[in-house]
Amino acid sequence: MQRVNPIRTLAHYKSGYLRQDLPAGLSVFLVALPLCLGIALASGAPLFSGLVAGMIGGIVVGLLSGSEVSVSGPAAGLAVIVADAITKIGSYEAFLVAVVLAGLIQLIMGLLKAGRFSSFFPDSVIKGMLVAIGLVIILKQIPHALGRDNDYEGEFEFQQLADGENTISEIYRAIETASPGAVVISLTSLAILIVWERTAGRSTRAFFKNFPAALAVVLVGIALNELFRVAMPGWYLGDTAHQHMVQIPTIAVGKSVFSIFDFPDFSILQNPQVYIIGATIALVASLETLLNLEASDRLDSAKRVSSTNQELIAQGVGNMLSGLIGGLPVTSVVVRTTANVYGGARTRMSAVIHGVLLMLAVFLGGALLNLIPLSCLAAVLIMVGYKLAKPAIFKKTYRDGWSQFVPFMVTVVGIVFTDLLVGIALGTVVGIIYVLYTNFQSTFRLNRDGRKVTIEFEKDLYFLSKPQLKEALGTLQPGDEVIIDGSKAPFIDHDIYNMLHDYRETAKVQGINYELRNIALSRRRWSPKAEKLTSR
Repeated sequence: MQRVNPIRTLAHYKSGYLRQDLPAGLSVFLVALPLCLGIALASGAPLFSGLVAGMIGGIVVGLLSGSEVSVSGPAAGLAVIVADAITKIGSYEAFLVAVVLAGLIQLIMGLLKAGRFSSFFPDSVIKGMLVAIGLVIILKQIPHALGRDNDYEGEFEFQQLADGENTISEIYRAIETASPGAVVISLTSLAILIVWERTAGRSTRAFFKNFPAALAVVLVGIALNELFRVAMPGWYLGDTAHQHMVQIPTIAVGKSVFSIFDFPDFSILQNPQVYIIGATIALVASLETLLNLEASDRLDSAKRVSSTNQELIAQGVGNMLSGLIGGLPVTSVVVRTTANVYGGARTRMSAVIHGVLLMLAVFLGGALLNLIPLSCLAAVLIMVGYKLAKPAIFKKTYRDGWSQFVPFMVTVVGIVFTDLLVGIALGTVVGIIYVLYTNFQSTFRLNRDGRKVTIEFEKDLYFLSKPQLKEALGTLQPGDEVIIDGSKAPFIDHDIYNMLHDYRETAKVQGINYELRNIALSRRRWSPKAEKLTSR
């Protein structure tokens, strides 16, 4: 595998992959736009704060990132924490100080090389996380595709904050109240995406390969909605202020650009609560980032290995800047990263391009982008979700055996029916249990040849092997000649050691010849002469 070098010259990116990165960046921008706004709304923060976090995540974190394909921005997983923190600390300006502190903590974590902890998550759990995210994207976007936009874009929890529904009941409500205009736009958009992808894969025409399908979908979505306004008013999804449309906040006439920014209130540093909130954000954001980095390496077609420590440093710098100019906390995020990879991105320039486009959208193109129906963007996200959760992935993981399939499925179900972090925790625990179970199934081998019995340790023995070993000793019979050979076990747990020596009394009573060879605590050995205990 090729390791990512986060420090590249501008010439490398100019001469390399800009033709692929530009369409990918545009696709990510179209996906990120409603997500940034929706997550800000779900967090109880100003709408503009989500866009600020998206800009910082794209431009600043994108340039400094330890990954070539990861995309950062505001994360749905932090929405509840942010909303609760704003309430506790009293104001959004005070909360921004906690974001700055969180960035500082992440910067220190990166310098201390804490990124190595990402390797402790089982491979089956990372695979399950990607599939679960794909399923959640599909389930959460179905209501938007049907014209029900009560729930925030970007909310991934099963229990919804916005309207008291859950993921399943929201789909039922959406079917009941489906908007014909939204349904036509979303189905048309899905058809375009499917045909476009197949044509790009088979055709030699450069147009289909270079022009982003997501942009084509957006243009068709706007055109259809405007057609409905003229020809079929009952199907029209509304104007730029309607809930079915993208809603970018615009700068009021006569106001300075800086009027839409919020700045931190550092007087809150006297309140100990701000430090607790900052540490909480830093830990949760770092965990989500490291998990996504593992996932992005799996998705990367070039199979590059990202620098986790460099990523933590990049996230730290990004969060410090985001907090200083009024943005939400930033993390590496799965949905935008997936859209980036499947959009054909080759380098970090696609992430930077998406950040630049977010900035241009706010300051130059807000009125035009507010004409985009959410139903056509829902179609784009549904396609992203399908690529993550293809049925073939379930089949392949099942063929890999129960030790892979069970943690995988626990992760999938946990994320779909709770949230990302709970699902990851459940899958990791189950994965570790399976590893332990599998590992301790083959710690020793029992061979019987008539009355001669050999119990040979194959590897280190820990207390978890005690039940199996105790059961093996229970099969010994009077008159057996037993050898316990520990020459292949550099480490023998104290519980195992005591049990083997305590069994001497049982051997005497039952008339068993009982010999211990090379049985020692830790790496210390008994004398080369074997200890032999015979009882008749």
